[in-house]
Amino acid sequence: MKVAHVVSTFPPYRGGIGNVCYNYALGLSRRGHDVTVFTPLYHKNIFKQNIDGVKVILLKPLIRYGNAAFIPQLFWSLGSFDVVHLHYPFFGGAEPLLMARLIRRVDYILNYQMDVVGYGPLKSFFKLHRKVFLKEIILKAKKVIVSSLDYAENSDIKELLKVHSSVFVEIPNGVDTEKFSPREKDRNLLKELGISEEKIILFVGGLDSAHYFKGVNYLIDVLGYVKHDHVKLVIVGGGNLLNYYKEYAESKSLGRKILFTGFVPDEKLPQYYNLSNIIVLPSVDKSEAFGITLIEAMACGKPVVASNLPGVRTVVEDGKNGFLVNMRNPADIAAKIDIILRSDEMAKAMGQTGRKKAVEKYSWSKIISQVEELYNQLAIKNLSK
Repeated sequence: MKVAHVVSTFPPYRGGIGNVCYNYALGLSRRGHDVTVFTPLYHKNIFKQNIDGVKVILLKPLIRYGNAAFIPQLFWSLGSFDVVHLHYPFFGGAEPLLMARLIRRVDYILNYQMDVVGYGPLKSFFKLHRKVFLKEIILKAKKVIVSSLDYAENSDIKELLKVHSSVFVEIPNGVDTEKFSPREKDRNLLKELGISEEKIILFVGGLDSAHYFKGVNYLIDVLGYVKHDHVKLVIVGGGNLLNYYKEYAESKSLGRKILFTGFVPDEKLPQYYNLSNIIVLPSVDKSEAFGITLIEAMACGKPVVASNLPGVRTVVEDGKNGFLVNMRNPADIAAKIDIILRSDEMAKAMGQTGRKKAVEKYSWSKIISQVEELYNQLAIKNLSK
């Protein structure tokens, strides 16, 4: 099957949407499908490349702002594919594809990854975009994949879900459960980081403006409430807000308890997860729809603490593989961290429960099978017309 994936960001940029697209493309390619990824050219002056055997076509944007990029080339680039798969949100990419659907009859499947809330002037732009484009983008898709129905039922598309439920299908995001698996702590990495006996609270995520919703400032505040004496907060990630968070930590006189690693390559992430005692995701709004870092942590056998948000709460079962906490509430986050740090037995049990769930529900091999089955169902329907 000849498959096109259309996505706003793609590795080496770290972000949930690009990570999901990459794993879809890689998994489908390994099963013999001819997969091409179309994504904006943001930096390097090359227009075609391969990443792990997947063909990637980088399209030069006519207009670019942040992770939004207007690439009208999509209108005429996708007619020869058996399946076109759009990863949404993609401001500047979804609209040309919608026009291709209306004018050139190019069918597509849509992954609805998350609502976009934004802040400042962008919040008004996103609201206008929802009003003008979102309904048509959703309803013109052959199928709409959501990472959880819980999220969809509480999102900007909830009314569309009520009326057009047959269009929607739940397929969660996935994790490589062999790459992300329990292992011994890397003593060399501990030495490199200058950590000895401290308990490690870990955060993994983008520290750029596009990921403002991760709530890193609230996580920094948590250290003022945690009662355990010997803790270190390790923040893994890079981006244009990195220096802001460093300065924020210093302003709270918490800098000595926090280690900012900057960007860490994907292949080293399992080492960081396995150093940690707890992984925390303190996101602050519904731009967080799932939390891939949570299932990576679970696959490594670690307990997780995360904001009680739609979608996220399908991953974290409160009291079983971790705890759910109130948003923007450092004291609540700290209280749950202290509970886990006080009991190695509880931490181990939560980690084992999380590992079991990651293997049974979120393994990429199982997720790709679901996606492939969906493609085949649509192909059969098209042949029967």
